[in-house]
Amino acid sequence: MKHALVILAVAIASASTSAQNSQFKDWKSAALADATQAKPHVACGSLVALTGYEFSVTTATVVAASADAPEYCRVVGLIQPEIRFEVGLPSAWNGRLYMFGNGGYAGEALEATGRVATARRALARGFATAQMNTGHDAAVEPLATFAASPQKLVDYAYRGMHVTALTAKRILQSYYDAAARRSYFDGCSTGGRQGLISAQRFPDDFDGIVVGAPVLNFSGTMISYLAIQRALAAAPIPASKLKALGDAVYARCDEADGLKDGLIDDPRRCTFSASTDVPRCANDGDGPACFTSAQLRTLDAIYGAIARNGAQFFPGWPVGAEAAWAPWFVSTQQPIQIAFAETFFKNIAFGRPNPKYDWMTFNIDADLDKIEAAHQLLDATDPDLSRFKAHGGKIVSYYGWADPALNPLMGVGYFESVAKKMGATDDFYRLFMVPGMNHCGGGIGPNTFDAFTPLVEWVEKGTAPASIVASRIADGKVVRTRPLCPYPQVAIYKGSGSVDDAASFACGVQRTR
Repeated sequence: MKHALVILAVAIASASTSAQNSQFKDWKSAALADATQAKPHVACGSLVALTGYEFSVTTATVVAASADAPEYCRVVGLIQPEIRFEVGLPSAWNGRLYMFGNGGYAGEALEATGRVATARRALARGFATAQMNTGHDAAVEPLATFAASPQKLVDYAYRGMHVTALTAKRILQSYYDAAARRSYFDGCSTGGRQGLISAQRFPDDFDGIVVGAPVLNFSGTMISYLAIQRALAAAPIPASKLKALGDAVYARCDEADGLKDGLIDDPRRCTFSASTDVPRCANDGDGPACFTSAQLRTLDAIYGAIARNGAQFFPGWPVGAEAAWAPWFVSTQQPIQIAFAETFFKNIAFGRPNPKYDWMTFNIDADLDKIEAAHQLLDATDPDLSRFKAHGGKIVSYYGWADPALNPLMGVGYFESVAKKMGATDDFYRLFMVPGMNHCGGGIGPNTFDAFTPLVEWVEKGTAPASIVASRIADGKVVRTRPLCPYPQVAIYKGSGSVDDAASFACGVQRTR
């Protein structure tokens, strides 16, 4: 069982790192390469002398240039108590720091293939890089079992990000005899939460942050998982029925935006009802492509909001992600929702581990106040970004409307809470919702785009992203492009031209039908 948990934890953590695959895609056209290249001031190996009370440098070695990265100094070390970190220092440095985030319950190996590829993409553009494992090893302490140590939990929640950024900047200063001109962070899923919580708690750490599909309301998400799994336990829906469900959703919702193009631009515009729009089994006898009355009640629970004492606590899941519910909602083995929620309630929620706790007995009305400490520690829900804005910081955020892992309404709700608290956010924080995209990528929508280059242009040139062109790639070919628009704008068809061409669309606010 432990081996299976290790595989699950590592696989989910790696999935969010892969979201950075298309970052820097537009870098050359951005004309942001800095002609002034800083050179090393000291020998790479001498950086081991930086070891002190706060952190240790275990190795500092020169890595020869390769096909995908220039020559650089690789610094590996340990920040107290167990935060493994790595800093990459290119021999020709553009003066910028690029730090990237983690996924799931983290604990990734720094040498994981996806993490190495992410670092090398940045090194190839002249960035210094930084990454860390948040303070534990998932191979030894899978999922949230590391939370038996209060310090490791704090390191996972927010401290690991902060101290790694500080340590990386100190190493940069020593190696180049110069401070970083700009510092950037890029993350999705847990990495998105890391980016937001850094802006909220440590607003001076980064000048620009890419916030992808953030699990910003971590505790609320786990409660949502619990509610969904209770409903599915009462009336299971096999993965084999998800196609029929998804077909029913798109038949009802595809044209809600006025254009039949195989995408749901904003699922909130569709008045979908499981009881009337999903094929019902005749005489309530189960069938391969129909749903029983009990299964329809399960769907109503999934699409319905979670209430506490009669008031909405967490939004229901929007339609559009059904084809990707496996393995998150349902699975022939253990759904990811169960693995994530069970480990949260047993190891984090109540302040101390209780492996015998029956997590399915959690009662939101009676027990929510008991997990307030976990909420304060993990959740990045504070809408006051005034210190980050005053620092000059910029945020480019994105979320897939068809995300089966994290409810995209979290991203919308948080953005709207910031706007309510601070007024218009156009000058420092923009959210781009992606139709048809799954968790951090994938799905049937335009899911390949570079969110990082527009962020750098915004920070350094003052050019806010009015749109981001995204592509859908099938069999190695671009089959559709579409502009992603800053929320609440959407891509509106101009009335002529191919629906597969971004030039046929313009960003605007869709009128209520």
